[in-house]
Amino acid sequence: VGNYKRTVKRIDDGHRLCNDLMNCIHERARIEKVYAQQLTEWAKRWKQLVEKGPQYGTVERAWCAFMSEAEKVSELHLEVKGSLMNEDFEKIKNWQKEAFHKQMMGGFKETKEAEDGFRKAQKPWAKKLKEVEAAKKAYHAACKEEKLAISRETNSKADPALNPEQLKKLQDKVERSKQDVLKTKEKYEKSLKELDNATPQYMENMEQVFEQCQQFEEKRLRFFREVLLEVQKHLDLSNVASYKNIYRELEQNIKTADAVEDLRWFRANQGPGMSMNWPQFEEWSADLNRTLSRREKKKASDGVTLTGINQTGEQVSQPNKHSSSLSVQSNTVQSVQSSYNPFEDEEDTGSTVSEKEDNKIKNVSSYEKNQSYPTDWSDEESNNPFSSTDANGDTNPFDEDAPPAMEVRVRALYDYEGQEQDELSFKAGDELTKMENEDEQGWCKGRLDNGQVGLYPANYVEPIQ
Repeated sequence: VGNYKRTVKRIDDGHRLCNDLMNCIHERARIEKVYAQQLTEWAKRWKQLVEKGPQYGTVERAWCAFMSEAEKVSELHLEVKGSLMNEDFEKIKNWQKEAFHKQMMGGFKETKEAEDGFRKAQKPWAKKLKEVEAAKKAYHAACKEEKLAISRETNSKADPALNPEQLKKLQDKVERSKQDVLKTKEKYEKSLKELDNATPQYMENMEQVFEQCQQFEEKRLRFFREVLLEVQKHLDLSNVASYKNIYRELEQNIKTADAVEDLRWFRANQGPGMSMNWPQFEEWSADLNRTLSRREKKKASDGVTLTGINQTGEQVSQPNKHSSSLSVQSNTVQSVQSSYNPFEDEEDTGSTVSEKEDNKIKNVSSYEKNQSYPTDWSDEESNNPFSSTDANGDTNPFDEDAPPAMEVRVRALYDYEGQEQDELSFKAGDELTKMENEDEQGWCKGRLDNGQVGLYPANYVEPIQ
């Protein structure tokens, strides 16, 4: 009696499982949305970088095809998110609302109906069971009393001090006890027989209510199976024709990359096949712009152009292709550190991964396709320390006379690539000799260990202790 509680509890569990399944689908939909957004951001950022970068021709189009693939896959994952929330989630929500009806006093109508059905089916049998238990108890008590009476009678026979009248009372007590045992036994057997006769009907009524609960649970289990199959269809992109077309198109775009065609285009537009502008005789004109000296150029802007900045302590050197120019004030030293950690938790830093990647990947390309190249040229071997003029000390590579200074060994703090022929190029950590002190524009004269002499920004180095 009362062991139907587990079956009734299953109804409440069914309602809770609907909530669990909805939460599960909702979380997956959120993941699909975030993934789609990240694909879009990635595609947009890299498409701009490739288009502005030095890659050209059919290989550029093949590379950009990956970004197009990401955009299309992003759209498909947004469709997956929409299907999960608008179809699957709503379907479970509506089915739950139709299958489970809340009562004013709490609980569900279906739970109360199952509870009442089991209790009603069990009530007649439970009443007879209670009678059986009472009859059994009375019978056992009579048996106990009979045994006690017989024991007293036996003991009294061995006691000579007991008078006949008392012995007679004990014998009568034994007789009554035997009669009570017979009566209670008969009643116990009768109630047990009635219980046995009521058991088939009891079983039938209980099974009828149980089958109703089974049918209700079967609807839920079948519904869950149906929903899970639909979720599987929404998640499985392998059977989506547009998904297959994306990668078929991507393969075609990559296969169309033609090295011969790209080289032919480069020859025609950037090589010997391009339109020429051969030198021609030009009359002198006073209006021609005079050529600014290097020192005058530097005075035009207070900033110093830094390229490829690395900390001395960091031995990670990025190729020049992956460093963009950065302008800082000449009288300050900018300490640039790479703070991006791809394994860092987004929530801990307060910024998204895409923002960090933006800050890092902005330095991918050192120049753009349409970058204008300097036309300054010289046939002087000013960078050759073994030329005759430099070896004899007859020439000074600097436009102005600089005050003499004691030579000092210094160490480069950052990478620097000379922008003009009279400038030095070095890497962070390289050592060189400072030959002259800093001038008013923030430049020093120095000599590399290979003998090359030239200028460099003063705030790019530090004295070696």
